[in-house]
Amino acid sequence: MKNLIKSTAVAIFILFSSISASASSVSTPSSDPTKDALTYSRIINRVTEIQGMDKTNLSADDKKDLRRELTKMKKEAAALNSRVYLSVGAIIIAILLLILILN
Repeated sequence: MKNLIKSTAVAIFILFSSISASASSVSTPSSDPTKDALTYSRIINRVTEIQGMDKTNLSADDKKDLRRELTKMKKEAAALNSRVYLSVGAIIIAILLLILILN
């Protein structure tokens, strides 16, 4: 019975670790920090430029294009800050599994 519990715990631990490893490799591409800073500053400059515009003279298509551009820049900025986070619950589960495996 004890071997069954240990093997099940190992299997679950391997499953969770493989899922987190694949998620971290997909969501955190390696990039150049200076390039990211330049892209971020370009986005900030463009957003402040759009905020300062007089949008009352723009047509509906131009306003729609501005909204699409802002949405695209928002997604681009969010991609610059991609990180993998571990919750407290996941850390506790990993510790408990290690305790079960090592006993």
